[in-house]
Amino acid sequence: MDKDTTPPYLSLFAALSYGIASMAMVFINKAVVMEYAYSMTLLTLQQLATALLIHSGRVMGWTRAKALNVDTAKKLVLVSLFYNGNVAFALASLKGVNIPMYIAIKRLTPLAVLIAGLFYKKGKHSKQVILSVSLTAAGVMIAALGDFSFDLLGYTMALVSVFFQTMYLVLVERSGAEDGLSSIEIMFYNSLLSLPFLVFLIIVTGEFPSSLSLLYAKSASVYFFVMFVLSLVMGIILNYTMFLCTIVNSALTTTIVGVLKGVGSTTLGFFLLGGVQVHFLNVSGLVINTLGGLWYSLAKYQEKMRRTAIPK
Repeated sequence: MDKDTTPPYLSLFAALSYGIASMAMVFINKAVVMEYAYSMTLLTLQQLATALLIHSGRVMGWTRAKALNVDTAKKLVLVSLFYNGNVAFALASLKGVNIPMYIAIKRLTPLAVLIAGLFYKKGKHSKQVILSVSLTAAGVMIAALGDFSFDLLGYTMALVSVFFQTMYLVLVERSGAEDGLSSIEIMFYNSLLSLPFLVFLIIVTGEFPSSLSLLYAKSASVYFFVMFVLSLVMGIILNYTMFLCTIVNSALTTTIVGVLKGVGSTTLGFFLLGGVQVHFLNVSGLVINTLGGLWYSLAKYQEKMRRTAIPK
């Protein structure tokens, strides 16, 4: 579907759905990795569940996804690699980074998207956008100084996740527009292309077969079982809403939604799943980071309104 012909209600629905799914997924994944450290196995199972569900839906006639095409698969290999890199490093970072700081670091994605845009679009941005992005980055650094649970490895993994997220958002936007792929089709290709790579990784890293043994032992816990199943289901929903939002809107819109949903996630993160040790620098940095994110969203909205107001 072309962005210019997308009905406004569908654009809004895609953005809201992605925001809600993204916020829920952070807490669900955090709850799972607190008890199940094998994040790569978790990601592999999420992708396997996605591939099986879409394949079943296509066989049963529930979806209109096209048959696999080798040429299209080749074009989406990089999308798949960047997506899995993002999720893998994000899951790993949640082991050592609390939710408010994790969200603050992920708010650096708009900065990375803007920088990436200079290379493939060579676009110029307003002073408000540049200042808001700078404020967001400054907030992360201030908050980190007051983070009693500072984990260098966790922070590094979260930053690497930002890079991978930026790359796949840009690539999804371009592949969706150029190849006319639906969000479900991109999900299916992404899942299938991911599986060989992920299976190789869980074997090389030694997660398999210990991860399956622990999963079997943990399944006796009703709480863990529910959280784990929710993680698989929400993984599918998050993938769908993210790709849909990026295709019918843009990569930048997806990052803006991510910034806005982070406000609620940050607030809840102070109290849920272990909470955060409160420190003046930590709280001040998170507030600055959030304000920068909101300012950025407003600046991008004003830019878009000015562009649409200019007669062609």
